[in-house]
Amino acid sequence: MKPGVVVGTNIAVVANGGAEQAGPACVSTCVRCLRRVQEDETLLLEGLGLVFGEYRRNLQPVGQPRAGHRFFKWLSQNRNNEDRCRQVSVTPQEERGLAEFPDSEDLRDFDRDARVFVAVAIAGGGGPPVVNASDTDWWNHRKALARHGVEIEFLCPELMPEVTPPARPRPDGAR
Repeated sequence: MKPGVVVGTNIAVVANGGAEQAGPACVSTCVRCLRRVQEDETLLLEGLGLVFGEYRRNLQPVGQPRAGHRFFKWLSQNRNNEDRCRQVSVTPQEERGLAEFPDSEDLRDFDRDARVFVAVAIAGGGGPPVVNASDTDWWNHRKALARHGVEIEFLCPELMPEVTPPARPRPDGAR
């Protein structure tokens, strides 16, 4: 079986050129990622259609189709093809959105729309990575997600907030 992967919607949006902050290198990386998923990996989804709905909301093909639109078309054609996509079970839950999303105080303010991707990764077993390009919420919560076994692959780390460097002593010895 091909490796499983969870692909955040922002990958396809960036591949379409839909993120102003993403430069040409990031766009190219996202296009390559989508191709890799289509050719060599198994995309993880859930059977409720939540991930598919996220893609549909964020990818409205207008004019010349771009890489993200082609990926959505591929997904539309293959989401029930077990050789290309694997659907996992998730359970709706009022408070957290999905029961599989960790009940953790440090994830309380994690984006509700993105929680489905976390839940799919956890329900998928074996620690499939969640691929992210431009969504800083994943960066801001990366340590908390890692504590719950969620691996995140940052395709465009240059888009993530800078880590505060340690303070350097001043030459005059003052603090």
